[in-house]
Amino acid sequence: MSPPIPLSVNGKSVTAEADPDTLLVVFLREHLRLTGAHVGCDTASCGACTVLVGGRAVKSCNVLLGQVSGEEITTIEGITPGDGSLHPMQAAFKACHGLQCGFCTPGMILSAIDLLTRHPRATREEIRAGLEGNLCRCTGYHNIVAAVAQAAQAMR
Repeated sequence: MSPPIPLSVNGKSVTAEADPDTLLVVFLREHLRLTGAHVGCDTASCGACTVLVGGRAVKSCNVLLGQVSGEEITTIEGITPGDGSLHPMQAAFKACHGLQCGFCTPGMILSAIDLLTRHPRATREEIRAGLEGNLCRCTGYHNIVAAVAQAAQAMR
């Protein structure tokens, strides 16, 4: 059996009793039942599996559990404030109709949070470029970019 892997998921200490070669998305979904990270392409192309590792957006279908030992992992389930309200990015996606089917939404939101953390005054062009690795089959991106721009105002 593999040695336990310590990490923090959504602010809670977790000891992973799993093979270090387990994909992070599989560990989150199957072991922790955190199903917000979706398995879309299995090739790190679509971004549906995006989570934050140490505050940076990563595609969890391309990361092994052993690579995140000791790290802070944040999933879409972990961004909701303690009072149960929406995170400003979630509120902006709702207000701007930045989602349709919702499959890409968790990855888009987490990627956008990372983007605005690093570039709080991102222009619409920078937002489009920053979300380039996240695919949406429904919205055409216009409303997603508008949502991120709106959230940028609220998150400053």
